[in-house]
Amino acid sequence: MSVVDLKEYCNEGAGGDETFCSFLNNEFAGLATGLDTFFLLFAGAVVFLMQAGFAMLCAGSVRQKNVKNIMLKNLLDACGGAIGFFFLGYGVSYGRSSKTTADTLFLGNDGFMLFEFEKGYDDFIFWFFQWAFAATAATIVAGTVAERCKMVAYFCYSIFLTAFVYPVVVHSTWASDGFLSAFNEANRFMDQGVIDFAGSGVVHLTGGATALIAAIVLGPRTGRFHDENGNRLSTPNEMPGHNAALQVLGTFILWFGWFGFNPGSALVANGAADVVGLCAVTTTIAAAAGCLSSMLTDSVIEYLATGEVSYDLAMAMNGTLGGLVGITAGCSVVKPWVALIIGLIAGWVYLGFSKLLVFLRIDDVVDAVPVHFANGIWGVIAVGLFSDPVLQEKAGYKITHVGWFNSPGDPGLLLIQLTQIAFILGWVSITMIPFFVVLRCCGLFRADPLEEEVGLDISHHKGPGYALDGPDKSALENFENSKHGNNVVFLPPPTNETQTAPAFVHPPTDAPNTYADSGYNSGTDQSA
Repeated sequence: MSVVDLKEYCNEGAGGDETFCSFLNNEFAGLATGLDTFFLLFAGAVVFLMQAGFAMLCAGSVRQKNVKNIMLKNLLDACGGAIGFFFLGYGVSYGRSSKTTADTLFLGNDGFMLFEFEKGYDDFIFWFFQWAFAATAATIVAGTVAERCKMVAYFCYSIFLTAFVYPVVVHSTWASDGFLSAFNEANRFMDQGVIDFAGSGVVHLTGGATALIAAIVLGPRTGRFHDENGNRLSTPNEMPGHNAALQVLGTFILWFGWFGFNPGSALVANGAADVVGLCAVTTTIAAAAGCLSSMLTDSVIEYLATGEVSYDLAMAMNGTLGGLVGITAGCSVVKPWVALIIGLIAGWVYLGFSKLLVFLRIDDVVDAVPVHFANGIWGVIAVGLFSDPVLQEKAGYKITHVGWFNSPGDPGLLLIQLTQIAFILGWVSITMIPFFVVLRCCGLFRADPLEEEVGLDISHHKGPGYALDGPDKSALENFENSKHGNNVVFLPPPTNETQTAPAFVHPPTDAPNTYADSGYNSGTDQSA
């Protein structure tokens, strides 16, 4: 007997055995719950893997002398975020002590430290999934303030953001009693509520706005926009990262993580297959479009200005991430061809805002602000322009208002989306500006200039991130005198800055190999 036959057998009025059908329904319900739990577990784990992506991207984008520091900050985002979200964040986001009232609340008021779970509330997997999102919002700031921010300030910020600032935004948009929430059945804002399916506004705009404020209050890295005498440089010092391979690896890990971020925001697998599949497709298309539009536009601008053409890896990587951020809010309510348009525009938004930051002398090491702040805004607005009524309804939203281009006479949804942007910008500003200013006034925010010059790895973390010392000198001498070293010619390094090492030295006839060792400097060496 097939599943269809069993359903027909147990339909009301079909004459099926009540005891058997009750047992069967319970079994199916258990399977559906288990499937949904595993779906959220897998999606949450993939989202958490984005922490590794951010870490690799940041590590490759900073200079060699600050690698340990930025890696530790990314780790502390996850740890500090877990503590903050455990104590306060989840309760502020989703807690509600009186679930029988229809009051709209500014923030939740129970579920702190998961005490509510001990009373029979068993949705632990939802806490895990939401914590992964909170940690993502926190880690956006790491790359922006890299190479000059103190550890204590960063750890305090991570806890404060995940415990209070971010959860208030979550509650407003995703909780069943949030004032902007589309799931507030008793009192939807403008009878619709905001559509931010996976968090262009909630996660990325919140994190990006925090990063922008931090960068302004903290100030640029020493030597980025001014010389050693404090004079403004006509052309900013680029200060490129030390490892492009880590940057690309981080970008790919983040792209992979977005497949948990966007499709996983359906929250269930049972009955949501179409929505999950659409999210995966729109996410892919927007990312690809953002990469190409950002990189190629930058190349065209360079050609028009100089007559030369090059292809900037950073533009490609951040254009990809910009496209991902731009599609996050509307991945479930726009058609694939619209995702292409959103991604193309996202690439241009990133490119333009990146240039604007340099013009304004705001130092963002990894360009997190153009990616998350600017494209977070664009992603929220894009829903107000392009949301499709059929897809909107299938994703679980009302269709009182739809995308402006699908209903030219009704800009209602666009106004709702703009309201969310205004709320997030206002809330983050009134909380994070005083927070960072107090840290700076207390001397807890910025590293000492000398510490910054030598690198935060040495000044804060007991040594450099890379062990670049050559072999021990005595070991090299012993090897030279051994039977294996007889055929090796050692080339001592230059003795001063003007002298260069020889490109080629003819070895003795009995020495077929030449070995150049930059760490060998023996005054008694007679082998070369």
